Order: sequence, then C-alpha cells, then structure tokens
Amino acid sequence: MPYRIIRIIRLLALSASLLAESAHAEKITIAAAADLKFAMDEIVADFLKSSPADEIDVVYGSSGKFDTQIRQGAPFDLFFSADIAFPRELEKEGLAASEVKPYAVGRIVLWSASMDAGRMTLESLADPKISRIAIANPQHAPYGKRAEEALRNSGLWEKIEPKLVYGENIANTAQFVQTGNAQVGIIALSLAVNPALASRGGYWLIPDKLHEPLEQGYIVTRRAEGNKLARRFADYMGGKAARNVMTKYGFLLPGETAGR
Repeated sequence: MPYRIIRIIRLLALSASLLAESAHAEKITIAAAADLKFAMDEIVADFLKSSPADEIDVVYGSSGKFDTQIRQGAPFDLFFSADIAFPRELEKEGLAASEVKPYAVGRIVLWSASMDAGRMTLESLADPKISRIAIANPQHAPYGKRAEEALRNSGLWEKIEPKLVYGENIANTAQFVQTGNAQVGIIALSLAVNPALASRGGYWLIPDKLHEPLEQGYIVTRRAEGNKLARRFADYMGGKAARNVMTKYGFLLPGETAGR
C-alpha cells in the first residue's frame, strides 16, 4: 500500500479518535461558597489531570444567593454551601438529584493586612484606633452570620456595629481588608492560610464556642441528574485527595473536632 494512502488512513483514524474523545467530554458548572476559592481551585485542577477532556467551571459567591438562584433555575450542576442548611432545604423541595453530603466545617479568624492580628482578640476591635471592620453580610453569607454570633456572644456587637462594613461574601470581605478599606476583618481561615494573604499578616482563630458550627455540605442539583461528570466529581470530593486539600486549607473534616 502506497505510503500516501497509509498516511491518510492514519490521519483519519486520529481524527476519529479525537472526535470520539470530544463526544465523551462533559462539562459542569459548580456554585461554590467563597471560602472554597483556593481549596476548590486546587481540587478541580487535580481532578482534571485524570479527566483532561472534561470542563469544570466554578462560580464563587454567597451561599444564600446561590440558594436563591438555584430556586430560580440557575444553571448550576453542583452546589457547595458554607451552610449545610441551604442544600438540605433544596433537597426537601425536590431540587436535588443526590442526598446532601457534608464536606467540611469552616472556621473564622481575625485577619489584617496592616496590623498583627495574631496578637489580637475580639476585644481588640473595640479600640478607638480601629474604625472599619469587615465582615460578610449576615443576611445571606454564613460566615457573616457566625461573625455576628461571635461578636454578640462576646458582648461586643453594640460597640462594634457602627464600625462594620459588609462584604457581599467572605472573599469580598477579605478583599476589603487587603485593599485597606477595612483595618481588620473576620474572614474564613481557609482564606487566611492562603499564601497571598498569609504573607500580608497573621490571624487569630476565633473560638468555636462563640458561634454555631459552620457545617458545610453539597448536592448534585436536579438539573444535573443525568450528568455523569457531576456524579464523578461529587464522589471525588469524598476521596482522600480532596480531603487532604481541604485539611491543608484549615477546614475540619466531617467528624473531626476543633481541638486539633
């Protein structure tokens, strides 16, 4: 058989292989709480190493707002919420294609880019020299709710409230502090330990006894009921590799205690 014909056959075979691979490629969009920004980026990158043809888009934001958007038909295939109550309600209402799975417990810290927050406590926030303090909006952000609980349980809410500036979500709250729009903030530990923030300042871990647990959970949404990639990624989140990344970013895993 002439070499030219053999070459054409090989090219056709390669094209068929590429088309087959493309046909099997899948895409999902994940709605993820903003505290997962750095951990989820790493987990998705690791997952795609063994599934390079697939595509995963992650949108980060407030869990409360994602909950509303999913009810309104937003095209999310998985929902990772900083408050497990949101996916539980979605499951009850028939908007989930899986059971709710807990994936972590979040923790809150004081963090500052201009002050040594490692030497501070919540009482430090009453200092007149501190005029702007950032927290996530308690109306829809679980981390904001826990920040408010910690301040109220410390007897500081009335003193601190006039100084507060509210972030749309916990990542936006950290940005306020990074840019100097607030001198200090109550943010997620998972953000404070990221090198970009850790290099700017230390943090002080707020005692867990001052607020309700930040139990977090996820679901496959009803929209993704037949999406195999969504199922595979959901299973991957329960595996050792993903759990190790979550631990790296300061999350407690389900069943762990805050004493570690």
